[in-house]
Amino acid sequence: MKLFPSQTYINRRNTLKEAVGSGLILFQGNDEASMNYADNHYRFRQDSTFLYYFGINQAGLNAVIDCDSGEEIIFGDEFSIDDIIWIGQQETLSSKAEKVGILNVRPANGIDSFLEIARDKKIHYLPAYRADNLNKLSQWLHLPGSKVNQEVSQKLLMAIINQRSYKSEEEIEQMTEAVNISGQMHINAMKAVKPGRYEFVAVSEIYRTAKASNSYLAYPAIFSINGQILHNHYHGNKMQSGRLVLNDSGAENEMCYSGDITRTIPVDGKFTTRQKDIYDIVLEMETSSIDSLKPGLLYKDIHVNANRLMLSKLKELGLVKGDIEEMTNLGVGGIFMPHGLGHMIGMDVHDMENFGEQLVGYREGLERSTQLGLKSLRLGRELEKDFVITVEPGLYFIPDLIEKWKADKIFTDFINYDILKEYYDFGGIRIEDNILITENGSQILGKPIPKTTEEVEETMAL
Repeated sequence: MKLFPSQTYINRRNTLKEAVGSGLILFQGNDEASMNYADNHYRFRQDSTFLYYFGINQAGLNAVIDCDSGEEIIFGDEFSIDDIIWIGQQETLSSKAEKVGILNVRPANGIDSFLEIARDKKIHYLPAYRADNLNKLSQWLHLPGSKVNQEVSQKLLMAIINQRSYKSEEEIEQMTEAVNISGQMHINAMKAVKPGRYEFVAVSEIYRTAKASNSYLAYPAIFSINGQILHNHYHGNKMQSGRLVLNDSGAENEMCYSGDITRTIPVDGKFTTRQKDIYDIVLEMETSSIDSLKPGLLYKDIHVNANRLMLSKLKELGLVKGDIEEMTNLGVGGIFMPHGLGHMIGMDVHDMENFGEQLVGYREGLERSTQLGLKSLRLGRELEKDFVITVEPGLYFIPDLIEKWKADKIFTDFINYDILKEYYDFGGIRIEDNILITENGSQILGKPIPKTTEEVEETMAL
């Protein structure tokens, strides 16, 4: 089990205790989850907040911090001889707990009576995203299941968001490792793309590379010749000459920090002129967005600027017409980029999304737009030093969406629908990197990953 130094976890918990002030803080770990019968489990992944404060990636744990007394307890059971028969000798839970600065370990079932005795205290807890954890909270707190997530501690939520949003040097080191593994996944996948091969051949390189680095995927790989489908997890298409392949995949390293990288590559190993024209628009959207990043800017404004640039370039190609500023304000760009420019990233590939995008990615007074594209922007708030975010512009030709807007006569004064028909077999392009916000600007994490058309073509030729 790989951990940060014990003082890292102690300091994190002390910061949280000070921010919350009083009462008990309840942390739920995750249990094993069965795939198709009780003893056949999905890969276990501990809750990210539990990992952040306690570091132990083991099933069956819960924890409590008493802000008033300072007491910190992990509830969990040591492995029995029956467990050891099946999984072998393991480091004891007490030993693991000591490595993260916890000396008080109690049996797993002790949390029931502990919380019952402490019912006169304020119990701060987080929203449950798993049904089993929601049921436990309902039992422990004597609340109907429908009310459990309505009664969560907003004070605790904001304290954790305000802590986890800023990445430490130790975390940046882990995230950089995850990005570098992700980059090698992309390079190996590029080399595996050939006309006539099935997508799953290249996808196997993604999984192999992650596992060869003692890592897993941070999310199921998105790899498809149908890049216009934003989250396409089907890998059974034959890669045909003349098509593009969109690869959005990232590694989760041993300490559960994520990378999230996207590249788009030509099946033939060479971009056609039309592919290069669209690709270079997306590349300029990405590089100009990254170049503009610095503390104090609203990420919502960076998203809007990327759309403005996209529309100006599409106008040069004859796909749209009219005033660029008017199109930008009206949201015409949503038909070409129906997703947001990026999001927070950390342990979770969409960092802390289980707390709600409005709390993590926005702030009071900054409301979500209803426009297609902008409404899907997960991060709109002002950027701050030590945030780590993704920048992932895209440009897609989605026939069903185009036909619907055309039939509904949406933006007919701006969109050249007849010309768009020529792009129905194009697919989509997305380019994505992970960015640290620095004191005066930004830094792309990790080693360079082939990104220009020339770099991609050179890599595929190796």
